Amino acid sequence: MNPLSFVVSLFLLICALPAQALERFDFSAPLMATTFRISLHAETQVQAEAAADAAFKRIAALNAVFSDYEPNSELMQLCSAGPNQPFQASDDLFTLISRSLEFARLTEGSLDITCGNLTHLWRRCKRTHQLPPADRLQQALAATDWRSVQMDEKAHTITLLKPGMLLDLGGIAKGYAADAGLKVLREHGLTRALVMAGGDIAIGDPPPGQDAWEIKLRQFASAPSQEENLPTVRLHNCGVSTSGDLYQFTEIEGTRYSHIVSPQTGLGLTQRIACSVIAPDCTTSDALDTAICVMGKERGLKMAAQVQGVTVRFAE
Repeated sequence: MNPLSFVVSLFLLICALPAQALERFDFSAPLMATTFRISLHAETQVQAEAAADAAFKRIAALNAVFSDYEPNSELMQLCSAGPNQPFQASDDLFTLISRSLEFARLTEGSLDITCGNLTHLWRRCKRTHQLPPADRLQQALAATDWRSVQMDEKAHTITLLKPGMLLDLGGIAKGYAADAGLKVLREHGLTRALVMAGGDIAIGDPPPGQDAWEIKLRQFASAPSQEENLPTVRLHNCGVSTSGDLYQFTEIEGTRYSHIVSPQTGLGLTQRIACSVIAPDCTTSDALDTAICVMGKERGLKMAAQVQGVTVRFAE
């Protein structure tokens, strides 16, 4: 064998050797009023644990920024600043509110983060099984207007222009947090991973030897015991979110109301609807799945067609 042939043969032999095996590891943590789950593939348990711990810490830090349950969160500090008072925002809060306003424009206000008064009022309605007093509902509706949030990119400030405005990032924050967690895993060199936040999933590179992650989509008739029969999609490097009244609803005076509040009426949706949105990132899929439920199938599909890389599937 001549020297060149020997070198080529040796190179081919080295390339044929299996890379160090990657093992799957799964982690979970209670965060942002749900359970965040991480599935990843790593060479060692030590590597996997360090990356997952860093991702969970990043998500916990975001909860301290975005929560409308924590009175000292940055979001609540913004709401307490009062009308026409510029608030110096962190990068995460400024970025997420900026994106939320973009989605508000796209969805014609069907995603409206200024609906905090409405969602707080509706939470009480679900507990008491009584519709809100008309005057309280009108006050909450009057304080809901995404156009009254002013962003100053140069000064990095956010200003609320109406008195009594209360923000609620629940329709987008978990998707943003899942994306942030996946980014942390990638920074630790673990790209074959996904981060699940309830119905929102940020998906990275596929598992070893696979071309995608297999994701099951919830349906109206499904129950946890029927999970093996759910329709599946195969995805990688994207986000997928599911929203609707699959499980969360209440009945008041004989009418079934969803947990999803319409910014236009201030009440839970009464039409039975649920959908899954596949998008380039989980922030987008989280924002659009709820908005599409508010808009309804026809308007929602028309809106989604304007966004590159977005696919919508309605529950059956």
